[in-house]
Amino acid sequence: MRLDKILSDSGLYSRKEAGDAVRRGRVTVDGIVCRDPGAKFDENSACVVADGKQIGYVKFRYIMLNKPSDTVSTTEDDPKSVMKLLPLEYQKMDMFPCGRLDIDTLGLLLITNDGQTAHALLSPKHHCEKTYRFECLPIDEDARVRLESGLELSDFVSKPCKVELSDPTHGEITVTEGKYHQVKRMFHAVGSEITYLERIRFAGLELDASLERGQWRELTEGEMKMILEIAK
Repeated sequence: MRLDKILSDSGLYSRKEAGDAVRRGRVTVDGIVCRDPGAKFDENSACVVADGKQIGYVKFRYIMLNKPSDTVSTTEDDPKSVMKLLPLEYQKMDMFPCGRLDIDTLGLLLITNDGQTAHALLSPKHHCEKTYRFECLPIDEDARVRLESGLELSDFVSKPCKVELSDPTHGEITVTEGKYHQVKRMFHAVGSEITYLERIRFAGLELDASLERGQWRELTEGEMKMILEIAK
């Protein structure tokens, strides 16, 4: 792999900054200064040191974020972007949210730079479950059954899902789709309205209860293995 890409993939440098650091002699590979940003090395075995710090190469990163309200699931240069909640080093890694949560929807958001895995997790053929905790205007047992059975909306028919009620205004819903405003539209279709929505599970991942709103952490090794297996 090119030396400047090894550096930029670390998240410590942009591609331009990496090239500049190499050309200025601030980078060594296996103890020897290299001034060619395009020089290629084995990223898994070469000992790369930049500005006195050894660079460990990690191809893909996976982050669990507890999304707060009034943030948007986008990589665009928007002050409300969820990416602004991450340190600059992650923002330089071409990371992006895996799927979207509405601006007022809270909870679990997976952020990664692994496009293939993200695409697989969002693909309809994988039927990845997404569970939301909700509050709503009161619904009865008939409405719950209608929600679970699938509803004909204006542009699609929702697939069967699972709804568990703790009382007429609180519960959890598990869907295998991710259509625009889907859960909210489903509740409207049965004469109710969502007043609170929080994603607590996605593709087997459980929202870490220790994460406050706006906080994040990298996935554990076990969590990474699980989503990679699901994405196969």
